[in-house]
Amino acid sequence: MSKKEGRIKLVFVTSNEHKIKEAMEILGKWNIQLEGSHVTKIEVQDDCIERISRYAAIQAYNEIKKPLIVEDSGLFIKALNGFPGPYSSYVQRKIGNDGIVKLMENISDRRAYFKASLTCICGQYVKTFNGIVHGSISEEPRGREGFGFDPIFIPEGYDRTMAELGERIKNTISHRYRAFTQLAEWVSRQKPLKP
Repeated sequence: MSKKEGRIKLVFVTSNEHKIKEAMEILGKWNIQLEGSHVTKIEVQDDCIERISRYAAIQAYNEIKKPLIVEDSGLFIKALNGFPGPYSSYVQRKIGNDGIVKLMENISDRRAYFKASLTCICGQYVKTFNGIVHGSISEEPRGREGFGFDPIFIPEGYDRTMAELGERIKNTISHRYRAFTQLAEWVSRQKPLKP
């Protein structure tokens, strides 16, 4: 963990610009600075996002030897036995929000949850933090903000999708917010560490 002028620096291994922006907004108040990386995130095929996140983090750390984080997340739909789960980004590319809504036609149980698994490697520490937000799948895509499945996910306690709620609200309730907050709380308790 690198501390310079009071700021903690971590490399965020991802090619998803939306995730970087979201993480930076969440971590801003914690005085944690993220820097991008040209390292390719290696994703092992697995049904467990914690194992995917951890494996990718270890591979990236072996390559760059710097304090880093890797995040993997998924949308888990109860009526579809947890599908798309860890295959969410692939499913998003192939069938998108409309495809999920189509799969959910005539299904009354629309419960779902988003889960993020965030692995941080710094020196001797390999820590994984999980964040979950429960909700349901909407009848149709709604809203223009956010990314991925945000237009079809209605978080518990709300009647609007993540894409309708917008980034300001999303970044205080999302699965990623919960995982990154746990990371930030843990990092803030650590003494400066060598990479």
